[in-house]
Amino acid sequence: MSTHYRLTALAAAALLAACGGSDDATPTAGGGSDPNARGALVFNPPAQVTALSAAQFTAQLNESATGRSLAQVLGTPRCGVTVHAMQFGTVGGAGETTRSSGALMLPTGSDAGCTGARPIVLYGHGTTTVRSYNIAALSDRGNAAYGEALTIAAAYAAQGFIVVAPNYAGYDISTLGYHPYLNADQQSKEMIDALAAARKALPLGGASDSGKLFISGYSQGGHVAMATHRAMQAAGQTVTASAPLSGPYALSAFGDAVYYGNVNLGATIFTPLLSTSFQKAYGNLYTNPSELYNAPFASSVETALPSNETTNNLIAQGRLATTLFSTTPPTAPAGSPPSLQATLNAVTPPTTPTTPAALAPLFALGFGSNPLVRNEARLAFLLDAIANPDGAVPTFTTGRAATAPANNLRKAFKANDLRNWTPTRPVLMCGGNADPTVFYALNTGTMQAYWGSGSTAAAAGLVQALDVDSAATVSDPFGAVKAGFAQAKAGTAAAAVAGGATDGGASAVISAYHGGLVPPFCSAAARGFFQQVLASGG
Repeated sequence: MSTHYRLTALAAAALLAACGGSDDATPTAGGGSDPNARGALVFNPPAQVTALSAAQFTAQLNESATGRSLAQVLGTPRCGVTVHAMQFGTVGGAGETTRSSGALMLPTGSDAGCTGARPIVLYGHGTTTVRSYNIAALSDRGNAAYGEALTIAAAYAAQGFIVVAPNYAGYDISTLGYHPYLNADQQSKEMIDALAAARKALPLGGASDSGKLFISGYSQGGHVAMATHRAMQAAGQTVTASAPLSGPYALSAFGDAVYYGNVNLGATIFTPLLSTSFQKAYGNLYTNPSELYNAPFASSVETALPSNETTNNLIAQGRLATTLFSTTPPTAPAGSPPSLQATLNAVTPPTTPTTPAALAPLFALGFGSNPLVRNEARLAFLLDAIANPDGAVPTFTTGRAATAPANNLRKAFKANDLRNWTPTRPVLMCGGNADPTVFYALNTGTMQAYWGSGSTAAAAGLVQALDVDSAATVSDPFGAVKAGFAQAKAGTAAAAVAGGATDGGASAVISAYHGGLVPPFCSAAARGFFQQVLASGG
Protein backbone atom coordinates (compact mmCIF):
# COMPACT_ATOMS: atom_id res chain seq x y z
CA MET A 1 0.00 0.00 0.00
CA SER A 2 1.27 3.48 -0.71
CA THR A 3 1.95 6.08 1.93
CA HIS A 4 -1.64 7.28 1.58
CA TYR A 5 -3.29 3.86 1.85
CA ARG A 6 -3.70 3.94 -1.93
CA LEU A 7 -3.18 0.27 -2.71
CA THR A 8 -6.52 -0.83 -4.16
CA ALA A 9 -8.08 -4.15 -3.24
CA LEU A 10 -7.32 -5.45 -6.70
CA ALA A 11 -3.71 -4.34 -6.69
CA ALA A 12 -3.30 -6.32 -3.47
CA ALA A 13 -4.64 -9.53 -5.01
CA ALA A 14 -1.25 -11.19 -5.17
CA LEU A 15 -0.78 -10.55 -1.45
CA LEU A 16 -4.11 -11.87 -0.23
CA ALA A 17 -3.00 -15.29 0.88
CA ALA A 18 0.23 -16.36 -0.78
CA CYS A 19 -1.76 -17.85 -3.61
CA GLY A 20 -1.94 -19.77 -6.82
CA GLY A 21 -0.68 -21.41 -10.34
CA SER A 22 -0.34 -24.33 -12.75
CA ASP A 23 1.96 -27.22 -13.54
CA ASP A 24 1.46 -28.97 -16.84
CA ALA A 25 2.99 -32.33 -15.94
CA THR A 26 1.04 -35.29 -17.29
CA PRO A 27 0.32 -38.23 -14.96
CA THR A 28 2.00 -41.41 -16.04
CA ALA A 29 -0.53 -44.20 -15.64
CA GLY A 30 -4.25 -44.77 -15.36
CA GLY A 31 -6.22 -46.58 -12.70
CA GLY A 32 -9.67 -46.94 -11.16
CA SER A 33 -12.96 -48.05 -12.68
CA ASP A 34 -14.64 -44.65 -12.30
CA PRO A 35 -12.03 -41.86 -12.30
CA ASN A 36 -14.72 -39.25 -11.60
CA ALA A 37 -16.03 -40.90 -8.43
CA ARG A 38 -15.45 -38.91 -5.26
CA GLY A 39 -11.98 -39.62 -3.92
CA ALA A 40 -10.93 -41.61 -7.00
CA LEU A 41 -7.29 -41.18 -7.98
CA VAL A 42 -7.51 -40.55 -11.73
CA PHE A 43 -3.93 -41.65 -12.43
CA ASN A 44 -2.07 -44.01 -10.14
CA PRO A 45 0.73 -43.43 -9.47
CA PRO A 46 0.39 -39.65 -9.81
CA ALA A 47 3.19 -37.97 -11.72
CA GLN A 48 6.32 -37.06 -9.83
CA VAL A 49 7.10 -33.43 -10.63
CA THR A 50 9.84 -32.56 -8.12
CA ALA A 51 12.40 -34.53 -6.11
CA LEU A 52 14.80 -32.61 -3.88
CA SER A 53 17.15 -33.86 -1.21
CA ALA A 54 17.29 -31.94 2.04
CA ALA A 55 20.48 -30.25 0.84
CA GLN A 56 18.92 -29.37 -2.52
CA PHE A 57 15.80 -27.95 -0.90
CA THR A 58 17.97 -25.94 1.50
CA ALA A 59 19.87 -24.56 -1.49
CA GLN A 60 16.59 -23.67 -3.22
CA LEU A 61 15.42 -21.77 -0.15
CA ASN A 62 18.71 -19.89 -0.02
CA GLU A 63 18.35 -18.70 -3.63
CA SER A 64 15.84 -15.95 -2.76
CA ALA A 65 15.15 -13.50 0.03
CA THR A 66 11.72 -15.07 0.50
CA GLY A 67 13.21 -18.54 0.79
CA ARG A 68 15.87 -17.40 3.23
CA SER A 69 13.20 -15.77 5.37
CA LEU A 70 11.16 -18.97 5.31
CA ALA A 71 14.18 -21.02 6.36
CA GLN A 72 14.85 -18.60 9.19
CA VAL A 73 11.27 -18.93 10.48
CA LEU A 74 10.57 -22.57 9.64
CA GLY A 75 14.01 -24.09 10.13
CA THR A 76 16.57 -25.87 7.97
CA PRO A 77 15.01 -28.79 6.05
CA ARG A 78 15.48 -32.07 7.86
CA CYS A 79 14.07 -34.12 4.98
CA GLY A 80 14.11 -34.06 1.25
CA VAL A 81 10.81 -33.36 -0.51
CA THR A 82 9.26 -35.26 -3.41
CA VAL A 83 6.14 -33.77 -4.99
CA HIS A 84 3.50 -35.67 -6.98
CA ALA A 85 0.72 -33.94 -8.97
CA MET A 86 -2.60 -35.67 -8.30
CA GLN A 87 -5.90 -35.59 -10.15
CA PHE A 88 -8.97 -36.86 -8.34
CA GLY A 89 -12.74 -37.00 -8.52
CA THR A 90 -14.85 -34.63 -6.44
CA VAL A 91 -17.99 -32.48 -6.67
CA GLY A 92 -18.86 -28.85 -7.41
CA GLY A 93 -20.90 -26.44 -5.35
CA ALA A 94 -24.22 -27.86 -6.54
CA GLY A 95 -23.06 -31.46 -6.22
CA GLU A 96 -22.07 -31.76 -9.87
CA THR A 97 -19.37 -34.30 -10.74
CA THR A 98 -15.98 -32.79 -11.54
CA ARG A 99 -12.29 -33.35 -11.19
CA SER A 100 -9.74 -31.45 -9.18
CA SER A 101 -6.01 -31.62 -8.73
CA GLY A 102 -3.46 -31.05 -6.04
CA ALA A 103 -0.12 -31.88 -4.52
CA LEU A 104 1.08 -34.89 -2.60
CA MET A 105 4.34 -33.93 -0.88
CA LEU A 106 6.42 -36.71 0.67
CA PRO A 107 9.36 -36.38 3.07
CA THR A 108 12.43 -38.33 1.98
CA GLY A 109 15.89 -39.12 3.27
CA SER A 110 17.60 -41.35 5.80
CA ASP A 111 16.79 -39.31 8.89
CA ALA A 112 14.52 -41.28 11.23
CA GLY A 113 12.05 -38.40 11.19
CA CYS A 114 11.66 -38.65 7.42
CA THR A 115 11.10 -42.37 6.93
CA GLY A 116 8.51 -44.99 7.76
CA ALA A 117 4.94 -44.22 8.76
CA ARG A 118 4.46 -40.45 8.76
CA PRO A 119 1.66 -38.12 9.94
CA ILE A 120 -0.38 -36.34 7.26
CA VAL A 121 -1.12 -32.61 7.04
CA LEU A 122 -4.22 -31.92 4.93
CA TYR A 123 -3.82 -28.33 3.79
CA GLY A 124 -6.16 -25.72 2.28
CA HIS A 125 -4.59 -22.84 0.38
CA GLY A 126 -5.52 -19.17 0.41
CA THR A 127 -7.59 -17.12 -2.01
CA THR A 128 -6.18 -16.74 -5.50
CA THR A 129 -7.45 -15.02 -8.62
CA VAL A 130 -5.23 -17.14 -10.87
CA ARG A 131 -7.08 -19.87 -12.76
CA SER A 132 -3.91 -21.90 -13.46
CA TYR A 133 -3.01 -22.24 -9.77
CA ASN A 134 -1.23 -25.51 -8.97
CA ILE A 135 0.29 -26.02 -5.55
CA ALA A 136 2.38 -28.92 -6.87
CA ALA A 137 4.55 -26.22 -8.50
CA LEU A 138 7.48 -26.44 -6.11
CA SER A 139 9.85 -26.53 -9.09
CA ASP A 140 8.16 -23.70 -11.04
CA ARG A 141 9.20 -20.30 -9.73
CA GLY A 142 7.02 -18.56 -12.30
CA ASN A 143 3.88 -20.20 -10.99
CA ALA A 144 1.60 -18.08 -8.79
CA ALA A 145 1.40 -20.98 -6.31
CA TYR A 146 5.15 -21.11 -5.79
CA GLY A 147 5.27 -19.05 -2.59
CA GLU A 148 2.61 -21.02 -0.76
CA ALA A 149 3.98 -24.33 -2.08
CA LEU A 150 7.41 -23.37 -0.76
CA THR A 151 5.92 -22.44 2.61
CA ILE A 152 4.06 -25.69 3.22
CA ALA A 153 6.93 -27.79 1.88
CA ALA A 154 9.32 -26.06 4.29
CA ALA A 155 6.90 -26.09 7.21
CA TYR A 156 5.73 -29.68 6.92
CA ALA A 157 7.19 -31.99 4.27
CA ALA A 158 10.79 -30.97 4.98
CA GLN A 159 10.16 -31.68 8.66
CA GLY A 160 8.71 -35.18 8.28
CA PHE A 161 5.00 -34.70 7.48
CA ILE A 162 3.22 -35.99 4.39
CA VAL A 163 1.31 -33.08 2.84
CA VAL A 164 -1.94 -33.35 0.86
CA ALA A 165 -3.05 -30.05 -0.68
CA PRO A 166 -5.85 -29.71 -3.28
CA ASN A 167 -5.90 -26.85 -5.78
CA TYR A 168 -9.72 -26.61 -5.46
CA ALA A 169 -12.36 -27.13 -8.12
CA GLY A 170 -12.29 -24.41 -10.75
CA TYR A 171 -8.50 -24.23 -10.80
CA ASP A 172 -5.66 -25.88 -12.71
CA ILE A 173 -7.02 -28.87 -14.72
CA SER A 174 -10.57 -28.61 -13.33
CA THR A 175 -13.20 -27.92 -15.98
CA LEU A 176 -15.71 -26.54 -13.47
CA GLY A 177 -16.61 -23.09 -14.77
CA TYR A 178 -16.47 -21.38 -11.37
CA HIS A 179 -14.88 -21.92 -7.97
CA PRO A 180 -17.12 -22.92 -4.99
CA TYR A 181 -15.49 -20.23 -2.87
CA LEU A 182 -16.02 -20.59 0.89
CA ASN A 183 -18.74 -23.17 0.27
CA ALA A 184 -18.11 -25.09 3.49
CA ASP A 185 -19.91 -28.24 2.33
CA GLN A 186 -18.18 -28.49 -1.06
CA GLN A 187 -14.74 -27.45 0.12
CA SER A 188 -14.72 -29.90 3.02
CA LYS A 189 -15.85 -32.67 0.66
CA GLU A 190 -13.04 -31.78 -1.74
CA MET A 191 -10.46 -31.87 1.06
CA ILE A 192 -11.74 -35.28 2.13
CA ASP A 193 -11.68 -36.46 -1.49
CA ALA A 194 -8.09 -35.26 -1.91
CA LEU A 195 -7.11 -37.15 1.22
CA ALA A 196 -8.79 -40.33 0.00
CA ALA A 197 -7.06 -40.05 -3.38
CA ALA A 198 -3.66 -39.40 -1.78
CA ARG A 199 -3.99 -42.42 0.47
CA LYS A 200 -4.57 -44.55 -2.61
CA ALA A 201 -1.22 -43.33 -3.95
CA LEU A 202 0.66 -44.43 -0.81
CA PRO A 203 3.13 -45.95 -0.43
CA LEU A 204 5.16 -44.00 -2.96
CA GLY A 205 8.90 -44.19 -2.41
CA GLY A 206 8.32 -46.11 0.80
CA ALA A 207 5.95 -43.53 2.31
CA SER A 208 3.13 -44.71 4.52
CA ASP A 209 0.38 -43.17 6.64
CA SER A 210 0.86 -43.30 10.42
CA GLY A 211 -2.85 -42.72 10.99
CA LYS A 212 -2.25 -39.29 12.54
CA LEU A 213 -4.14 -36.63 10.58
CA PHE A 214 -3.66 -32.89 11.00
CA ILE A 215 -5.67 -30.26 9.12
CA SER A 216 -4.51 -26.74 8.40
CA GLY A 217 -4.89 -23.94 5.87
CA TYR A 218 -4.42 -20.21 5.55
CA SER A 219 -6.99 -17.45 4.90
CA GLN A 220 -9.64 -19.06 2.69
CA GLY A 221 -7.86 -22.26 3.61
CA GLY A 222 -8.36 -21.48 7.30
CA HIS A 223 -12.12 -21.58 6.74
CA VAL A 224 -11.69 -24.71 4.61
CA ALA A 225 -9.60 -26.39 7.31
CA MET A 226 -12.13 -25.70 10.06
CA ALA A 227 -15.04 -26.80 7.85
CA THR A 228 -13.15 -30.00 7.06
CA HIS A 229 -12.49 -30.74 10.73
CA ARG A 230 -16.18 -30.18 11.44
CA ALA A 231 -17.26 -32.46 8.58
CA MET A 232 -14.85 -35.26 9.46
CA GLN A 233 -15.82 -35.11 13.13
CA ALA A 234 -19.50 -35.30 12.19
CA ALA A 235 -18.76 -38.34 10.00
CA GLY A 236 -16.84 -40.09 12.78
CA GLN A 237 -13.53 -39.88 10.88
CA THR A 238 -10.22 -39.51 12.65
CA VAL A 239 -8.76 -36.03 13.13
CA THR A 240 -5.75 -35.75 15.40
CA ALA A 241 -5.79 -31.94 15.59
CA SER A 242 -6.32 -28.90 13.39
CA ALA A 243 -4.78 -25.46 12.98
CA PRO A 244 -6.96 -23.08 10.94
CA LEU A 245 -4.98 -19.92 10.20
CA SER A 246 -6.36 -16.38 9.60
CA GLY A 247 -9.67 -17.68 8.30
CA PRO A 248 -13.13 -16.07 7.93
CA TYR A 249 -14.80 -18.57 10.27
CA ALA A 250 -17.64 -16.29 11.45
CA LEU A 251 -18.56 -15.70 7.83
CA SER A 252 -21.98 -14.15 8.31
CA ALA A 253 -20.62 -11.69 10.90
CA PHE A 254 -17.80 -10.85 8.51
CA GLY A 255 -20.25 -10.30 5.64
CA ASP A 256 -22.37 -8.02 7.82
CA ALA A 257 -19.30 -6.02 8.85
CA VAL A 258 -18.34 -5.43 5.22
CA TYR A 259 -21.85 -4.31 4.27
CA TYR A 260 -21.85 -2.02 7.31
CA GLY A 261 -18.91 -0.32 5.60
CA ASN A 262 -15.88 -2.08 7.05
CA VAL A 263 -14.59 -2.86 3.58
CA ASN A 264 -11.64 -5.21 3.88
CA LEU A 265 -8.61 -5.24 1.64
CA GLY A 266 -9.54 -7.41 -1.35
CA ALA A 267 -13.32 -7.01 -1.05
CA THR A 268 -13.84 -6.37 -4.76
CA ILE A 269 -12.26 -9.77 -5.43
CA PHE A 270 -13.93 -11.67 -2.61
CA THR A 271 -17.41 -10.36 -3.39
CA PRO A 272 -17.75 -11.77 -6.93
CA LEU A 273 -16.04 -15.03 -5.91
CA LEU A 274 -18.48 -15.42 -3.01
CA SER A 275 -21.60 -14.32 -4.85
CA THR A 276 -20.94 -16.54 -7.84
CA SER A 277 -20.17 -19.47 -5.55
CA PHE A 278 -23.41 -19.02 -3.62
CA GLN A 279 -25.47 -18.39 -6.74
CA LYS A 280 -24.21 -21.64 -8.28
CA ALA A 281 -24.89 -23.56 -5.07
CA TYR A 282 -28.27 -22.12 -4.06
CA GLY A 283 -29.58 -20.40 -7.21
CA ASN A 284 -31.44 -17.66 -5.35
CA LEU A 285 -29.16 -14.65 -4.91
CA TYR A 286 -30.54 -13.08 -8.07
CA THR A 287 -32.34 -13.90 -11.31
CA ASN A 288 -29.95 -11.60 -13.16
CA PRO A 289 -26.52 -10.38 -11.99
CA SER A 290 -27.69 -6.79 -12.58
CA GLU A 291 -29.77 -7.10 -9.42
CA LEU A 292 -26.56 -7.22 -7.40
CA TYR A 293 -23.93 -5.55 -9.58
CA ASN A 294 -23.72 -2.18 -11.30
CA ALA A 295 -22.95 -1.79 -15.00
CA PRO A 296 -20.58 -2.53 -16.63
CA PHE A 297 -19.62 -5.29 -14.21
CA ALA A 298 -22.96 -7.13 -14.20
CA SER A 299 -22.56 -8.46 -17.72
CA SER A 300 -19.36 -10.40 -17.11
CA VAL A 301 -18.40 -10.44 -13.43
CA GLU A 302 -19.70 -14.00 -12.90
CA THR A 303 -17.02 -15.34 -15.24
CA ALA A 304 -14.27 -12.87 -14.37
CA LEU A 305 -12.71 -14.95 -11.59
CA PRO A 306 -10.73 -17.08 -11.39
CA SER A 307 -8.89 -16.07 -14.54
CA ASN A 308 -5.48 -16.16 -16.17
CA GLU A 309 -5.97 -12.52 -17.14
CA THR A 310 -4.21 -10.03 -14.88
CA THR A 311 -6.45 -8.08 -12.56
CA ASN A 312 -5.35 -4.87 -14.29
CA ASN A 313 -6.60 -6.26 -17.60
CA LEU A 314 -9.89 -7.28 -16.02
CA ILE A 315 -10.30 -3.78 -14.63
CA ALA A 316 -9.54 -2.25 -18.02
CA GLN A 317 -12.13 -4.56 -19.60
CA GLY A 318 -14.79 -3.41 -17.12
CA ARG A 319 -15.07 -6.86 -15.56
CA LEU A 320 -13.72 -5.99 -12.12
CA ALA A 321 -14.24 -2.91 -9.98
CA THR A 322 -11.81 -1.03 -7.76
CA THR A 323 -14.41 0.02 -5.17
CA LEU A 324 -17.19 -1.99 -3.57
CA PHE A 325 -19.85 0.55 -2.57
CA SER A 326 -21.05 3.97 -3.65
CA THR A 327 -20.05 7.08 -1.72
CA THR A 328 -23.73 8.05 -1.94
CA PRO A 329 -25.57 6.39 0.95
CA PRO A 330 -28.50 4.07 0.14
CA THR A 331 -31.86 5.80 0.42
CA ALA A 332 -34.05 4.58 3.26
CA PRO A 333 -37.54 3.36 2.22
CA ALA A 334 -40.30 5.93 2.25
CA GLY A 335 -41.86 6.29 5.67
CA SER A 336 -38.76 5.09 7.53
CA PRO A 337 -37.78 6.97 10.68
CA PRO A 338 -35.04 9.59 10.16
CA SER A 339 -32.75 7.49 12.34
CA LEU A 340 -32.54 4.84 9.60
CA GLN A 341 -31.23 7.29 7.02
CA ALA A 342 -28.82 8.59 9.63
CA THR A 343 -27.55 5.05 10.15
CA LEU A 344 -27.10 4.53 6.40
CA ASN A 345 -25.25 7.82 6.13
CA ALA A 346 -22.97 6.89 9.03
CA VAL A 347 -21.79 3.70 7.35
CA THR A 348 -21.07 5.23 3.92
CA PRO A 349 -18.17 5.16 4.65
CA PRO A 350 -18.29 4.26 8.34
CA THR A 351 -17.69 7.12 10.74
CA THR A 352 -17.27 4.68 13.64
CA PRO A 353 -15.93 1.42 12.17
CA THR A 354 -16.85 -1.66 14.17
CA THR A 355 -13.68 -3.69 13.70
CA PRO A 356 -10.85 -2.87 13.65
CA ALA A 357 -11.29 0.89 14.04
CA ALA A 358 -7.65 1.60 13.16
CA LEU A 359 -8.38 0.55 9.59
CA ALA A 360 -10.91 3.33 8.98
CA PRO A 361 -8.72 4.98 6.26
CA LEU A 362 -8.61 1.65 4.43
CA PHE A 363 -12.37 1.12 4.78
CA ALA A 364 -13.02 4.51 3.19
CA LEU A 365 -11.18 3.35 0.06
CA GLY A 366 -13.89 0.73 -0.43
CA PHE A 367 -16.27 3.54 -1.51
CA GLY A 368 -16.21 5.30 -4.87
CA SER A 369 -18.10 6.66 -7.84
CA ASN A 370 -18.05 3.47 -9.93
CA PRO A 371 -18.70 0.72 -7.39
CA LEU A 372 -19.30 -2.97 -7.89
CA VAL A 373 -22.41 -3.43 -5.72
CA ARG A 374 -25.70 -1.65 -6.38
CA ASN A 375 -26.96 0.61 -3.63
CA GLU A 376 -30.33 -1.16 -3.79
CA ALA A 377 -28.67 -4.51 -3.06
CA ARG A 378 -26.65 -3.04 -0.21
CA LEU A 379 -29.80 -1.46 1.23
CA ALA A 380 -31.71 -4.76 1.14
CA PHE A 381 -28.82 -6.47 2.91
CA LEU A 382 -28.54 -3.78 5.59
CA LEU A 383 -32.28 -3.65 6.26
CA ASP A 384 -32.20 -7.37 7.00
CA ALA A 385 -29.03 -7.02 9.10
CA ILE A 386 -30.75 -4.34 11.17
CA ALA A 387 -33.94 -6.36 11.55
CA ASN A 388 -32.20 -9.71 12.14
CA PRO A 389 -28.83 -8.84 13.65
CA ASP A 390 -25.83 -11.09 13.96
CA GLY A 391 -24.66 -11.58 17.54
CA ALA A 392 -21.23 -10.12 16.74
CA VAL A 393 -22.04 -7.19 14.40
CA PRO A 394 -22.51 -4.26 14.65
CA THR A 395 -22.07 -4.80 18.40
CA PHE A 396 -21.17 -7.99 20.23
CA THR A 397 -24.16 -9.51 22.02
CA THR A 398 -24.54 -13.30 21.92
CA GLY A 399 -21.65 -13.89 19.52
CA ARG A 400 -23.87 -16.24 17.52
CA ALA A 401 -25.06 -16.01 13.93
CA ALA A 402 -28.38 -14.28 13.21
CA THR A 403 -31.27 -16.57 14.08
CA ALA A 404 -33.46 -15.97 11.03
CA PRO A 405 -31.94 -13.83 8.28
CA ALA A 406 -34.37 -13.17 5.42
CA ASN A 407 -32.01 -11.78 2.78
CA ASN A 408 -30.79 -14.62 0.55
CA LEU A 409 -27.17 -13.46 0.57
CA ARG A 410 -27.22 -13.32 4.36
CA LYS A 411 -28.80 -16.80 4.38
CA ALA A 412 -25.91 -18.04 2.25
CA PHE A 413 -23.38 -16.46 4.59
CA LYS A 414 -25.04 -18.17 7.55
CA ALA A 415 -25.12 -21.53 5.76
CA ASN A 416 -21.32 -21.32 5.54
CA ASP A 417 -20.67 -19.80 8.94
CA LEU A 418 -18.80 -22.13 11.30
CA ARG A 419 -20.40 -21.06 14.59
CA ASN A 420 -22.39 -24.27 14.78
CA TRP A 421 -20.07 -26.98 16.07
CA THR A 422 -17.71 -27.80 18.92
CA PRO A 423 -14.45 -29.68 18.36
CA THR A 424 -13.61 -32.83 20.26
CA ARG A 425 -9.95 -32.75 19.22
CA PRO A 426 -7.36 -29.97 19.77
CA VAL A 427 -7.62 -26.79 17.67
CA LEU A 428 -5.15 -23.92 17.34
CA MET A 429 -6.37 -20.77 15.60
CA CYS A 430 -3.64 -18.34 14.58
CA GLY A 431 -3.61 -14.87 13.04
CA GLY A 432 -2.66 -11.26 13.64
CA ASN A 433 -4.84 -8.63 15.32
CA ALA A 434 -4.21 -5.91 12.69
CA ASP A 435 -5.14 -8.04 9.67
CA PRO A 436 -6.78 -5.78 7.06
CA THR A 437 -8.08 -8.66 4.94
CA VAL A 438 -9.59 -11.15 7.41
CA PHE A 439 -10.37 -9.33 10.63
CA TYR A 440 -8.88 -11.22 13.58
CA ALA A 441 -11.20 -10.13 16.38
CA LEU A 442 -14.32 -10.68 14.29
CA ASN A 443 -13.33 -14.18 13.18
CA THR A 444 -10.80 -15.78 15.52
CA GLY A 445 -12.00 -13.76 18.49
CA THR A 446 -15.66 -14.55 17.84
CA MET A 447 -14.94 -18.27 17.43
CA GLN A 448 -12.93 -18.24 20.64
CA ALA A 449 -15.86 -16.59 22.42
CA TYR A 450 -18.30 -19.07 20.88
CA TRP A 451 -16.20 -21.93 22.27
CA GLY A 452 -15.66 -20.06 25.50
CA SER A 453 -16.90 -20.51 29.01
CA GLY A 454 -19.34 -23.38 29.37
CA SER A 455 -18.49 -25.27 26.17
CA THR A 456 -17.13 -28.79 26.24
CA ALA A 457 -14.14 -27.64 24.18
CA ALA A 458 -13.28 -24.96 26.73
CA ALA A 459 -13.72 -27.38 29.61
CA ALA A 460 -11.34 -29.84 27.96
CA GLY A 461 -8.82 -27.13 27.06
CA LEU A 462 -9.05 -28.09 23.40
CA VAL A 463 -9.09 -24.63 21.80
CA GLN A 464 -6.25 -22.12 21.65
CA ALA A 465 -6.05 -18.79 19.85
CA LEU A 466 -2.70 -17.25 18.95
CA ASP A 467 -2.27 -13.59 18.01
CA VAL A 468 1.24 -13.43 16.55
CA ASP A 469 1.06 -9.63 16.71
CA SER A 470 0.98 -9.51 20.51
CA ALA A 471 3.51 -9.36 23.32
CA ALA A 472 4.87 -12.62 24.67
CA THR A 473 3.98 -13.51 28.24
CA VAL A 474 6.12 -15.30 30.81
CA SER A 475 6.68 -18.93 29.75
CA ASP A 476 4.78 -18.24 26.52
CA PRO A 477 5.04 -21.37 24.32
CA PHE A 478 4.70 -19.09 21.28
CA GLY A 479 7.11 -16.44 22.53
CA ALA A 480 9.63 -17.09 19.76
CA VAL A 481 6.92 -16.86 17.09
CA LYS A 482 5.71 -13.53 18.48
CA ALA A 483 9.25 -12.15 18.73
CA GLY A 484 10.01 -13.25 15.18
CA PHE A 485 6.85 -11.61 13.88
CA ALA A 486 7.64 -8.35 15.66
CA GLN A 487 11.09 -8.36 14.07
CA ALA A 488 9.69 -9.08 10.59
CA LYS A 489 7.06 -6.37 10.97
CA ALA A 490 9.65 -3.85 12.08
CA GLY A 491 11.90 -4.87 9.20
CA THR A 492 9.11 -4.31 6.69
CA ALA A 493 8.47 -0.82 8.06
CA ALA A 494 12.18 0.03 8.13
CA ALA A 495 12.66 -1.10 4.52
CA ALA A 496 9.75 1.10 3.44
CA VAL A 497 11.19 4.11 5.25
CA ALA A 498 14.57 3.47 3.64
CA GLY A 499 12.77 3.44 0.28
CA GLY A 500 11.24 6.85 0.93
CA ALA A 501 8.01 6.10 2.80
CA THR A 502 6.85 9.06 4.88
CA ASP A 503 4.40 7.26 7.14
CA GLY A 504 6.90 5.27 9.17
CA GLY A 505 6.28 2.21 6.99
CA ALA A 506 2.69 1.76 8.20
CA SER A 507 1.27 1.37 4.70
CA ALA A 508 3.90 -1.20 3.75
CA VAL A 509 3.04 -3.23 6.84
CA ILE A 510 -0.69 -3.14 6.05
CA SER A 511 0.03 -4.16 2.47
CA ALA A 512 2.18 -7.13 3.49
CA TYR A 513 0.34 -8.12 6.65
CA HIS A 514 -2.10 -10.83 5.57
CA GLY A 515 -0.32 -12.31 2.58
CA GLY A 516 3.32 -11.95 3.53
CA LEU A 517 4.00 -11.30 7.20
CA VAL A 518 1.61 -13.58 9.07
CA PRO A 519 1.67 -16.86 7.03
CA PRO A 520 5.15 -18.20 7.88
CA PHE A 521 4.81 -17.45 11.57
CA CYS A 522 1.38 -19.04 11.85
CA SER A 523 2.70 -22.01 9.87
CA ALA A 524 5.59 -22.36 12.32
CA ALA A 525 3.16 -22.18 15.23
CA ALA A 526 0.88 -24.78 13.61
CA ARG A 527 3.74 -27.21 13.09
CA GLY A 528 4.91 -26.77 16.67
CA PHE A 529 1.36 -27.37 17.85
CA PHE A 530 1.09 -30.56 15.79
CA GLN A 531 4.44 -31.79 17.09
CA GLN A 532 3.30 -31.11 20.63
CA VAL A 533 0.10 -33.10 20.05
CA LEU A 534 2.17 -35.98 18.67
CA ALA A 535 4.58 -35.82 21.61
CA SER A 536 1.66 -36.02 24.03
CA GLY A 537 0.42 -39.20 22.39
CA GLY A 538 -1.80 -37.69 19.72
